[in-house]
This record gives sequence, C-alpha cells and structure tokens, in this order.
Amino acid sequence: MAEQSGNSDNSTALLTDHYELTMLGSALADGTGERDCVFEVFARRLPSGRRYGVVAGTARVVDAITDFRFTDAEIAQLETTAVVDGDTLSWLADYEFSGDVDGYPEGELYFPGSPILTVRGSFAECVVLETVALSILNHDSAVASAAARMSSAAHGRPIIEMGGRRTHEQAAVAAARAAYLAGFATTSNLEAGRRYGIPTRGTVAHAFMLLHDTEEAAFRAQIEKMGVDTTLLVDTYDITAGIETAVRVAGPELGAIRIDSGDVGVLARKAREQLDSLGAKDTRIVVSGDLDEHAIAALRAEPVDAYGVGTSVVTGSGAPTAGMVYKLVEVDGKPVAKRSEHKASRGGRKSALRRHKPTGTALEEVVYPTAKPPEPAEHDRELLIPLMRAGQPVDELPTLEDGRQRLRRALVSLPWEGLKLSGGDPAIPTTFS
Repeated sequence: MAEQSGNSDNSTALLTDHYELTMLGSALADGTGERDCVFEVFARRLPSGRRYGVVAGTARVVDAITDFRFTDAEIAQLETTAVVDGDTLSWLADYEFSGDVDGYPEGELYFPGSPILTVRGSFAECVVLETVALSILNHDSAVASAAARMSSAAHGRPIIEMGGRRTHEQAAVAAARAAYLAGFATTSNLEAGRRYGIPTRGTVAHAFMLLHDTEEAAFRAQIEKMGVDTTLLVDTYDITAGIETAVRVAGPELGAIRIDSGDVGVLARKAREQLDSLGAKDTRIVVSGDLDEHAIAALRAEPVDAYGVGTSVVTGSGAPTAGMVYKLVEVDGKPVAKRSEHKASRGGRKSALRRHKPTGTALEEVVYPTAKPPEPAEHDRELLIPLMRAGQPVDELPTLEDGRQRLRRALVSLPWEGLKLSGGDPAIPTTFS
C-alpha cells in the first residue's frame, strides 16, 4: 500500500457513504471501475410551491473535490472498520480526482431537469464524490433559493442573516454564504465573515438588556461603546416606553431601533409615528422574530427599513433540501438511464441554454445532448461553465460577488409571474431536445 502522510483535518474523503466504497471495491475487482463515465446532478422537480431554484455551493464543491484525499488517518479508519479490502485501500491511498467538472455557476437559476453539475472521469474516481457533492449542493441551493425569495419580497430593503443558532455550527457558515449570495446584505456569523469576506453586523440581545438594572442603563452602556448610530433593542419591556427612553438617551440622531416580537407590522407603524413625533425622523426601524418570505412580503407597506432573518433561511424556509440527485448518465460514450416508473432519468451527457425574448425575458430552458447542440438563436445563453479540468480547478472561477450579480440579472429576466411567492408551475418550462 502506498504511504500518504498528512493531516486529515482538511480531507473531505470520509464525507461519503459506506456504499460508495463498497461499489468502488467491486468495480475495481471486476475491471469496470476504469470505464469512462459521466455523472450528472439535477433535480427532478422543484420543492412544492417554488417557481425557480438558485444554484449555490458550486465553489464549495470544487474545494471539496480538491481536498478529497485519503491520508493515513482515513486509510487507518477504513482498515480498522474493514469497510473495504486491502486492494481497495491501496487504490484509495493514491486517490486523486483527475477528471473534468462542468456546471451552472453560483447564482444561476435552475429548473426541473437542469444539468446543474456534470462530472466526467472513470467510474471509480467519480462515484466516490456523490455524497459530498450532493450534501453541499442540496443544502446551499435550498438556503439560497429561500433567501432569494426573501430578498425579492424585501424589495431592496436590507436583510441580515442571523440563523447561526438554529442549525449545525458548520451548516451555519455555509448558510450565511448562501444567503449572502442570494442577496442578503450582512450576516451575524463571524466565521462566515472570516472565511468568505461577508460583512458582519450585530449589536445586543435581550440578555444584555436584562443584565442592567434599567433599560436606560443598558442603552447608555451600548451608546457609550458603539455610538449613537447603533441599533437599540426596544421590546424588552414596553416598546412605547423603550422608544421614548432610547431617543432621550441617544438623541434624535439615534441610528435605529429593533423590534423582535409581537405583530411587528403594527408595532413598526406605531414606532414610526412615535419616532417622528420625537424628532427622530431618520431613525431606522429593524424588525426580526420568525420572519420568512411571506411575512416580509406582508410588511412591504409598513415603515420597516431592514429585516433580521434566522430560522427560516437556514432551514430553507420549509424546503431544507433542493432534492438534487447524482446519476450515472453515460458509460464509455453510451447513454445509460434509470427506467423506474417514478425515478426515471435521461441518459447521455447534457448541456443547457436559456432562451430569451429580445427584451431579455426568459422563455425556456433547453437541455440538449452535448454532442448535438441546437441551432443557436440570437438571445440564447449557454449555462454550463468549466469548473475543473484534469482534476484541477480552472483559472479565475467566478467569485461570490460574481454570483450575487448573476442572480440579480437572472431574477430580472424571469416573467413577472415567476417571482410570485404563491405555488405554481416553474417560472419557465424545461424542454429536452
């Protein structure tokens, strides 16, 4: 067995399922593991009530494939637990993905059947990537899809992602990234700020208010440290009294107040009237507390300046997974497909383009065999881009900011009915040529 040293902390090799390696062992033993294959990630349908999906996590998938290495620690674990035999262990010790990956860039919209990710290489080197690729894409795309709906509902008003306490600690970092990609302005998660350069924001919680003997003392302590442009939490006791105290302590230059409970629409309206009467006409109103896209849309007519969203965004607002699958679609250049009645797939390596009206409005998603592209129309836009070649990330992959801009353009291109929050058909149809 080849020796491979290294620290397993960065390895993604065991972020996989047991059966990936048992398939690998059998395929290596009978020689089929070296057959050239194409795997494809797609969603058979959108989550109930959704009219589009947002691709997120592509860059994290590239990183995960790059770090998919079996160091001594991973090999020792597999050997101790007898997951695979010695020959398979030897093969894994030398594992390094050498194939190609293409996919939809982050911030792109997807629809049922969209070939979101295409992985090409030997069966052996591709099959082991299924679980890690799907776990990233299903989570990040679910969060981004929910966040995009919230951003659209907010209609330009900023949203802060603050759901770190409502999910797994590492999922919280990925969720903050996906929400920012989808249009959120900031996050409360400091690790997401460090890792991805996302702006972070935060002031105080109710614990800080309760720590002090009076609300006034808490406000004074916060302003002393953060200045009058801070956001004061006014709903710990009585909101009306809290606003009066906040303006008296900070003056009419107070940056913002936050309301975190109750009927925030009614409370925001009353708060605006009170702030204006106290001369704090420029003081902003931030609301939080179990908000989702429907609650945000309902608040559009209210004098709310910003939103804080937690649980609903990190859980995909009722759709915690994008429902994507990773399927073998080609072996040695020949299409293969699952034919079961309820989980059928389309064989062959595929690409996709989106057709648009001259005005820029999207008409349809066209999925076609890569070897037989359709005659291009004037306003067609190809969707897949190269992500990895010969096992290495391509130069100048799109950045997180690129993804934010791409999604803004894509949402503008949808027909108006495609942006509705109510249930209905996908915003545009997918056709297969």
